[in-house]
Amino acid sequence: MRRGTEIAMTDAATRPGAGAEVDAHRRVLVAAAHRMLGTLAEAEDAVQEAYVRWVRLDPAERAAIANPAGWLMRVTGRICLDVLGSARARHETYVGEWLPEPVPADGGDPADAAVGAESVSTALLLVLETLTPAERVAFVLHEVFAVPFGEIAEVLGRSPAACRQLAASARRHAGRRSGAAVPRTRHDEVVAAFAAASATGRLDALVRVLAPDVVLVSDGGGAVSAARRPVRGADHVARFLLGLAQKQPTAVYEPAVTGDGLGFVIRLEGAVAAVATFATDGERITDVWMMRNPHKLRAWV
Repeated sequence: MRRGTEIAMTDAATRPGAGAEVDAHRRVLVAAAHRMLGTLAEAEDAVQEAYVRWVRLDPAERAAIANPAGWLMRVTGRICLDVLGSARARHETYVGEWLPEPVPADGGDPADAAVGAESVSTALLLVLETLTPAERVAFVLHEVFAVPFGEIAEVLGRSPAACRQLAASARRHAGRRSGAAVPRTRHDEVVAAFAAASATGRLDALVRVLAPDVVLVSDGGGAVSAARRPVRGADHVARFLLGLAQKQPTAVYEPAVTGDGLGFVIRLEGAVAAVATFATDGERITDVWMMRNPHKLRAWV
C-alpha cells in the first residue's frame, strides 16, 4: 500500500461519523486478503479499497451497519474475488516462476500476528492457488476466519448451501495436495541439517539431506536474476545451491521463523536479497522456495 494513501485513508476513517473503530480491524482484514491473494501488496490494496467504500457511505448508511468489521470483511472478500478472477492471466505473463509472498511469523508487533501467523505458509498458499476463486474465498473466510456461510453467500452471490459445498470441496482438495503434516519441531530439525550440510560445501553431504524428487523454485519477478524454471532432483538442486553460494561468497544466512517453519533471510552487504523457505517429509527437504523478487521482500527489510 502506498504510505501516503494509507495515512489519508486512516485519517478519513477516523473522522467523526466515519467510524474510528473500523481501523482496529485492518490487520485481520489484511491477513484474510493475503491468504486469498498471496501477496501483501495486493492484500493491502484490497483492504484499502474496502476502506474507501466504507468512507464513501453516507452517515445514515454507516449508522445502519451493526457490525463494521463484518461489513469490511465481506467487502474485502468481494474485492479479492474480483482480483482472483484476473490473477491467473497475470501469472501467465509473470516473468519466471511465481511464488506467494513469504511473511515473518515472529513479528515483534502483536498487531502483525494475524498476518504473520504460522498458518500463512508457502505450502498452503500454493495449494490455495490451485482452487477456483470462489473456492479460495469460501475456504479462507470460513475455515480460517469463521465467517458464517450466510455472510459468505453475500460475498460470492450464491446460496449458503452452495458456499458450504465450495468450502468442503476446497478443504478436501487442500488436504489431498498438502499431504501429511510434519511437526514443526521436526521440520526445523531437517532444515537445520540441510543448513549444516550446505555449510560443508560438499555435494554428497547436501544430496543426502535432499529428497530424490526435491524441487527448487526461485521467484525473481523479472526484477532480479532467478532460475526461470523449477530445478528438479537432488543432484541438480544441490549443484544449483552450491553454485549460488560460490557466486555469492559474502552472503549472510540468518535463521528466521517463517510461516513454513525455520527458514533463512539471505543478505548481501547488509541488504535483504532473498528469503528461503522449505517443505520437508520429516526426513529430507522436499521443496525449496527462494523469494528474490524485491517487491515481495518488503516485510523482511
